[in-house]
Amino acid sequence: MRIGRREVKITNPDKVFFPDRGLTKGDLVRHYLDVAPCLLHHVRRRPMQMKRYPNGVEGEFFYQKRVPVPHPDWLETVHIKFPSGRTADFPVANEAAALAWIVNLGCIDLHTWASRVDDVERPDYLLIDLDPSEGNPWRHVRKIALVVKEVTDELGLASFPKTSGATGLHILAPIKAELGFPEVRRFAKALAQEVERRIGDQEIATTTWKVADRRGVFVDYGQNARDRTIASAYSIRPTPDARASAPLRWEEVPKVDPAAFTLQTMGKRIGKVGDLTKGMWRRRVALASRFETLELEPADPKRLDNRRWHNALEPWV
Repeated sequence: MRIGRREVKITNPDKVFFPDRGLTKGDLVRHYLDVAPCLLHHVRRRPMQMKRYPNGVEGEFFYQKRVPVPHPDWLETVHIKFPSGRTADFPVANEAAALAWIVNLGCIDLHTWASRVDDVERPDYLLIDLDPSEGNPWRHVRKIALVVKEVTDELGLASFPKTSGATGLHILAPIKAELGFPEVRRFAKALAQEVERRIGDQEIATTTWKVADRRGVFVDYGQNARDRTIASAYSIRPTPDARASAPLRWEEVPKVDPAAFTLQTMGKRIGKVGDLTKGMWRRRVALASRFETLELEPADPKRLDNRRWHNALEPWV
């Protein structure tokens, strides 16, 4: 397949990846090429962790951090060293051909870091992740999201909601890459606690860290960490209906149904509303000056994430 100046081999394009919808690997590749003008600014210059489904959504999957060898010489990679002493060369998708090459490996969704290769220690967005556990209704997620917007507005942070594409809602606030992950996480925690305070009902919203003690929807600030990734905007998720992570207008949030956004509907959606995240990275603001508003100790720009990197659920390949 010719994509711009690149030639990318797509293997087994007719393999069914989503049996319930009859969608193939080729359909998935075409989706990413179609949405590339909207998607690339989210993943460009970010380390990407690959989650591979060689046999589609109903097959087994595995995580892969190291870019396969051999790989195209035009594919950018970034060498990252972890406190554990391990290292990995992550792929970086800077162009549409890179998206197709990565998806051809069986990657259904695109998982990227919150930082870019210029400075992997400092994220350029803050994330609040609302993911309801069993028994928590979706209406609570929508209610909490609107309070997150209220707080971010008061803090002078632009905020961009999107469906996670699975069961939750992501709210991203672009920030200047000036603080390390621990400080961004500290700010996000205080923000989440303020949201929890304003909701005032633990059955609806909670920041309780211990899962067994939670009742309401977890206002998750913990994703603001060096070793965490999220599915990018416009990613297709490994769900039976090929659900998409769809950017939203804030006025859509009170009634949004995540099931409305799929591989089969996103083209029409984009044709109607365009890229709702266009220009969001031009709205980055400094976070350090806002710590006092949340009654936090001043930010420390020199504090970086020095935890030992380990995630038992994501074995190295």
